[in-house]
Amino acid sequence: MAIKNSFLDRLGRAPILADGAMGTMLYARGISFERCFDELNLSNPALVQEIHREYLNAGAELIETNTFGANRFKLARFELDSKVREINLRGVKIAREAREIAGVHAFVLGSVGPIGQLIPQVGAINYDDARVAFAEQIEALLEGGADALILETFSDLRELQAAILATRAVTRDLPIIAQMSFTEDADTLTGNTPEEIVATLREMNVDVIGANCSVGPAGTFNAIKRMVAAWCEQCGDEQCFASVMPNAGFPARIGERYLYLSSPQYFAEYAHKFIGELGVAIIGGCCGTTPAHIAAMRAALDTIRPPTEPRIIVVEKIAPRPPEEPGQELTHVPRTLREKLRAGKWITSVELDPPRGLNPTKVLQGAAMLKEIGVDAINIADSPLAKLRMGCISLAVMIQQQIGLETILHFTTRDRNLMALQSDLIGAHALGIHNVLALTGDPPRLGDYPNATAVYDIDAIGLIKILKRFNEGRDWAGTSIGTNADFYIACALDMLWANSDPNELERFHRKIEAGADFVMTQPIYDAGVLLEFLSKYGDKYGAVEKPIVLGVLPLMSSKHAEFLHNEVPGITLTDDARKRMKDAGERGVEEGIKLAQELLIAAKNFVAGTYLMPSVGRYDVCGELVKVLEDKMR
Repeated sequence: MAIKNSFLDRLGRAPILADGAMGTMLYARGISFERCFDELNLSNPALVQEIHREYLNAGAELIETNTFGANRFKLARFELDSKVREINLRGVKIAREAREIAGVHAFVLGSVGPIGQLIPQVGAINYDDARVAFAEQIEALLEGGADALILETFSDLRELQAAILATRAVTRDLPIIAQMSFTEDADTLTGNTPEEIVATLREMNVDVIGANCSVGPAGTFNAIKRMVAAWCEQCGDEQCFASVMPNAGFPARIGERYLYLSSPQYFAEYAHKFIGELGVAIIGGCCGTTPAHIAAMRAALDTIRPPTEPRIIVVEKIAPRPPEEPGQELTHVPRTLREKLRAGKWITSVELDPPRGLNPTKVLQGAAMLKEIGVDAINIADSPLAKLRMGCISLAVMIQQQIGLETILHFTTRDRNLMALQSDLIGAHALGIHNVLALTGDPPRLGDYPNATAVYDIDAIGLIKILKRFNEGRDWAGTSIGTNADFYIACALDMLWANSDPNELERFHRKIEAGADFVMTQPIYDAGVLLEFLSKYGDKYGAVEKPIVLGVLPLMSSKHAEFLHNEVPGITLTDDARKRMKDAGERGVEEGIKLAQELLIAAKNFVAGTYLMPSVGRYDVCGELVKVLEDKMR
């Protein structure tokens, strides 16, 4: 099953701008070269994230994780070799959080540099040891949710080969950008020529070839020119993606500091040359380049081609329909979520988390993409895991008004007292938000503000009762609100918990009695869990007469599966699912989609639809699953 990769798809449309030097920016902020820059992911993540955001604000569409030297050999110099996974995992998380706060559509590249020691025949490090070290680092970058890998600043082709083989042993899903460093003579320090490098990398099926570091734009231009020419000679019309990230010239020592002298304007001029004359796909900067260099190149690129990301177009608001009488026949094509569920039409919803900053563009673009492939609704979480995010009502309104896609609002009782809770719901209704998933909410101690006060005047059952009273034209105190509301109310269900705890089964029954109209479940990985729940509930209360929308969280890798199974409450994987993910190896995403597909096909006759939860922002994986299921489920 071929899975379309959003990064490669974007790369094929127009040149893309990468960021500049993380190390240069850290040094400019007073971090000594004697320190381990990668360790700052743990000790000073705010500083690292700030630099990522500066590059994003300058116009970068690719940002590299602060993990260039985060392999066991380099970290051992600082007695940090036991923290390979932690540093790399955190590096990806910091970059992804920076992207969320900036609110822009950008890709996170997992940065992998040389191990720092030569391998045979001229060195002391065993070739297999190098591959193991690379694999260890790459596994953590994959687990963290990197969109692609950039293997950069390699001067020994054998070592780059080891890194590529290690990558493909871990994953076939992530694209690889493979970059060598060249001298002024356009050869590497170990004597590899651009022509030799192209021949080798082409055989290894990397996605992007390129050059970075060592020399400035002029020297890098010569190396890339030879690489592109060699590709054309060896491969004919086969498409070549090339990347270039030169230094800002050679460093000069001025006083106690090292400075790079190539100006932002000089980089802007070379941006035109790299793209116009050589047709490179990725352009960015290495040592000495700053957000000012990236901003200058951004301006240059914008004169070459228009922005490639879809614009958000305001469309007609989704008009609410009056409540239908129970049993009333639909005389029109089902249009809303409520109508589709009542008509027995399979529905698909995908969860999107609100941004952690002021800019909602990335989330809106994700919603636009999901609408295009046929998703019926978007679930908007309410600061999940008690982490501060944009208000769920605000984002739901933007998605409905700007994208024209119906939303399901997650609404918790954690943060609002009884009066504020009702006030916000009345406002949401007035703005056209009618689908509400009633939740109690994660406690604040889990999130960004562990000392914040949790309100919990009522729980999820009480919230369902409030929504039901609104639909009857009254508030919680029995006072008229002028007219009947039109909320379509969902309740949450953890089937694993309900199967093992009679109290949870009873609690679910109380949610149904309180007035829930449909059910949304926590993710499961075995249809047997669903059948067991239906049997236990039916034995005690009779059939569940409300539509059930089955939660599915596609697995990304074996490590992702083990993390969910062992560390996330409410999620338990079968031994078979864990074994299949382990056996899948580098094809983890593909196997995760297959597992989700098999689950939904097995559950089709017992549920009304699916609620997909993308891991680490991978909307594209949910998109692929929607496409795979389209013929089978609709």
